[in-house]
Amino acid sequence: MGSSTETANLMDGVYQNQRHIYDITRKFYLLGRDLLIERLDVKEGGRVLELGCGTGRNLISAAKRYPKACFSGVDISEEMLSTARRNIDRAGLADRVSVVRHDASDPLLGEILGGAPFDRVFYSYTLSMMPIWKEALTCGMAQLSDEGRLSVIDFGQQEGLPGIFKHALFAWLRSFHVTPRNELFPTLSELAASRSWNHTFVPLYRGYAHYAELAKRSADLYSPATK
Repeated sequence: MGSSTETANLMDGVYQNQRHIYDITRKFYLLGRDLLIERLDVKEGGRVLELGCGTGRNLISAAKRYPKACFSGVDISEEMLSTARRNIDRAGLADRVSVVRHDASDPLLGEILGGAPFDRVFYSYTLSMMPIWKEALTCGMAQLSDEGRLSVIDFGQQEGLPGIFKHALFAWLRSFHVTPRNELFPTLSELAASRSWNHTFVPLYRGYAHYAELAKRSADLYSPATK
């Protein structure tokens, strides 16, 4: 993929019509999103950033769960953001939830967002759509406060499911420019090690999805026992 402008135009084309039915259809296969929101555990006055916020579904759900926190979202598709803004307004959350169009991998993203760090940064089924997803992860880590935590939920490699299912799913995902990242775990491990952070990586639903967290303190991290 070339420039962020090309990516933005591509995503706008993909979601120009899909955005109207996105949340209705995606709830059946974007599994694990509610676990991520539950795990945010945002304190009063906390700040949360979603990179690749789409229609705002996750931001709205999280804002309702944590009524004393503020939320920001970034997406490269203006088509998706137009739906997100409408959804946020309808939910009566415009005072605590804001979204902006920008490239999640831009090193200057922090300046666009005002410079203040975030207590939580998360990606929900978006790294598999970002052409330079490793840079997007690095950018997200740069937005975290000292006590912050980064969370990821995305498609796994279907390691516990029949091969025919994986083949059919991946072929279907390619039609939406989605590529599950088989390097996600080693990339997260490398990023964590380079900063002396702790991390956890947990396959969910027999590998259908992968869930990960990065933080400076291991006590803050998820394990299956903390469900």
